[in-house]
Amino acid sequence: MSNITIKDLYNLDETIAGGLFDGLTYPWEALPKIKEFIIQLGNTLDPERFEKRGEDIWIAKSAKVAPTACLNGPLIVDEEAEIRHCAFVRGSAIVGKGAVVGNSTELKNVVLFNKVQVPHYNYVGDSILGFKSHMGAGSITSNVKSDKTLVVIKDGENKIETGLKKVGAMLGDNVEVGCNSVLNPGTVLGRECNVYPTSCVRGVIPARHIFKDKDNIVAKS
Repeated sequence: MSNITIKDLYNLDETIAGGLFDGLTYPWEALPKIKEFIIQLGNTLDPERFEKRGEDIWIAKSAKVAPTACLNGPLIVDEEAEIRHCAFVRGSAIVGKGAVVGNSTELKNVVLFNKVQVPHYNYVGDSILGFKSHMGAGSITSNVKSDKTLVVIKDGENKIETGLKKVGAMLGDNVEVGCNSVLNPGTVLGRECNVYPTSCVRGVIPARHIFKDKDNIVAKS
């Protein structure tokens, strides 16, 4: 199978949530654990660096949060991150150092590693986005199958049962997703992948490949 383990996809030094992945093999295994992890970690954060706002919400004092943003806990916003105008955080979210959550972007049950950008009209749910990954304007993670059955990770002829009804996308470090693309439930994009704008992506795309369309996935030179 393609490289789809946590070790293959992510540099765990580039997130405050490294401990979330302890003892796990695949990143989607962390999804049911995000909420509890945030509460445990939040209560250990340095009050000199983080301010607690409301119930189970910790915001770094160096982060920028627009007054029009809607924040629901549990939530951690790490240092130098930016939450822009009318962003909607539904809860169970970790926003990494220097990450950008843009105008009208919605987050739910996610981990954004450091320097992630979801800056314009994005929906990111039940997903994990690696270091410096970027989702272009209007691109979304679809996290529930239309028939409501459990999500299966499909890598060619190989299949891995997640046992979960809601799984969005797993983006490795330095992934670029083009504008207005849809990442279907259980999509895994290996490190340094690129996705063309307006794409409809499903399954596993190996590291350092370009997704042009489902019949045209090429290795980077």
